[in-house]
Amino acid sequence: MTEKAKTKMASLVLDKKALEAAKKNLENGVVTPSLGTNAKEIVEILNGALATELVCVLRYRRHHFTVEGALSAKIKEEFLIHANEELGHADLLAERIVQLGGEPNFNPDALSKASHADYDESKTLKEMVKSNLVAERVAIESYRQMIALVGEKDPTTRQMLEGILAMEEEHADELKDWLQP
Repeated sequence: MTEKAKTKMASLVLDKKALEAAKKNLENGVVTPSLGTNAKEIVEILNGALATELVCVLRYRRHHFTVEGALSAKIKEEFLIHANEELGHADLLAERIVQLGGEPNFNPDALSKASHADYDESKTLKEMVKSNLVAERVAIESYRQMIALVGEKDPTTRQMLEGILAMEEEHADELKDWLQP
């Protein structure tokens, strides 16, 4: 066996010390030594995503209740569907934050400051759709960046973020279509 092959095989060996350390500090739940100090950073990133989702829920719900016009009936219902899906994302994020030993930040005063997307009070259907498309594109970009930052440090969080990203892309695609004449 070549030296390179031996090195490669050695890298596929589990870290016994980390396995032993995982038997301790049970109060840390899912946060094992391999996640270590990354958990706090990941919680911080997730709280930013949580704020973004909650602001999006509020924006979509406002648009659902305030949109007017004969052409808006179908989109009005879609705004509510999107709001509920964004709320589902917020729930996933909050649950993961707690699993990682953090506290989800639901403080209303902090939400708009921490959100990556803006709240909006558009008056026309076209403005509402455009505002939501902008917010979805911001969410898409922020989720892509979060996925890259989390990488292999926390596969569970990464998979959750990838699932949310896929739905945000669906929202953006729908909204783009609604802007077409």
